[in-house]
Amino acid sequence: MPLNILIVGAGVCGPALATLLMHADPRHKITVVERAPTLRIAGQQLDVKAQGLPILQKIGLKDAIKPLLVAETGLQFVDAKGKSLAEFGVTDGGKRNYSLSTDREIMRSDLVNMLYEASLKRRREIDDLAGSGKTEGSLKYEFGKSIVELSQDDDGVDIRISSGETGRYDLVVAADGQGSRTRRLAWGAEASAAAFDYLGIHAAYYSMPRAEGEGGMAKWFNAPDSRSILMRNGDRPMTQVYLFARTNAELFQQAYKEPIARQKEAFRQVYAGIGWETDRFLQGMDECDDFYAHEIGQIKIDPLYKGRVVLVGDAGILPRALHGYGHDARSHRGNHVGLALKAYSEVVRPPVDEYQRLAPGLLRAMFPSSRIGVWLLQNTAWVLASLKVDQLIHKALPAENNDGKWPIPEYPELNLPVS
Repeated sequence: MPLNILIVGAGVCGPALATLLMHADPRHKITVVERAPTLRIAGQQLDVKAQGLPILQKIGLKDAIKPLLVAETGLQFVDAKGKSLAEFGVTDGGKRNYSLSTDREIMRSDLVNMLYEASLKRRREIDDLAGSGKTEGSLKYEFGKSIVELSQDDDGVDIRISSGETGRYDLVVAADGQGSRTRRLAWGAEASAAAFDYLGIHAAYYSMPRAEGEGGMAKWFNAPDSRSILMRNGDRPMTQVYLFARTNAELFQQAYKEPIARQKEAFRQVYAGIGWETDRFLQGMDECDDFYAHEIGQIKIDPLYKGRVVLVGDAGILPRALHGYGHDARSHRGNHVGLALKAYSEVVRPPVDEYQRLAPGLLRAMFPSSRIGVWLLQNTAWVLASLKVDQLIHKALPAENNDGKWPIPEYPELNLPVS
């Protein structure tokens, strides 16, 4: 049975889900609202790892992503003078474990654009097959709009958006990120805030013109007081800069409530004079127009739905886009949305719990507070790189899409182009 579906957020998950749902039933009426005035194409480099590429293959995008991949050549640990301390090569992104640099890197902007265009293409294909160009189903994107009110009963969800328009939907999907407004409206401000498990890390991301002669090697620098900088170039004209700090929590938390200029000043205050190329990076931060900062955490909420509102992506921490949505396709025939969402939440809960589990002491090791801690981290990296431990581990791992523990479910009801 076709549904009237509202997806909130046109980032990665929103367009991907729209495409999946159109494959499942072309009669669905799908609206995607995005509070930004245009498609959000800002953002840094992402890994399309493990199940990522097989999922893209299932929706017919495996070949489309190949020319978009970033040609990063590996990662170096560097000291305060820029000297290379340890070097790790590019590893196979099809393997399940965490890697410092893989052959499946893509810029977020390229991934979002690709998924957005794929959803529009799928809609055109459906309409062309219908002959007249018009079908019962539809897909529309509405930018510069956000949800301001939400109420629901057993049969649907009533929505009012910022433009004043109202609507009733069979299903509302929150794909609006870690700070999801949809989650806050459906669960309540207190419950939504309680779901955020703060990891104590503050991060800033931005890009700046790359320096002449810089190669494709990513570089990682650690400084005392739990501060680090990651620089990534790949084969792109812009250098990506990532600032990570596990310190000065009150300073950053106050800055997030203020304009971007004040947020930049907070990071400048914490990073000034720590060594390496920090002066250049801070100047680039002052001049950039794509700065974004936030505190890093995990969303821990169970179940991942409330009534007919469901969380996907960072709004609820969903590790894989396909997990569980076959249940929606299977249950739409009887309009059993509640049963579908219950099954979806149960299917994704075990892998979500595992992927959110952090090794004891990992954050302290990655963000050392003392000079001795920095020395230990750098020398550990040197030993691992010298022994080529990362390469040995990868050789011992199973090939892509052979995970076994969390395989991608097969749902014939999705009618995907590639099985």
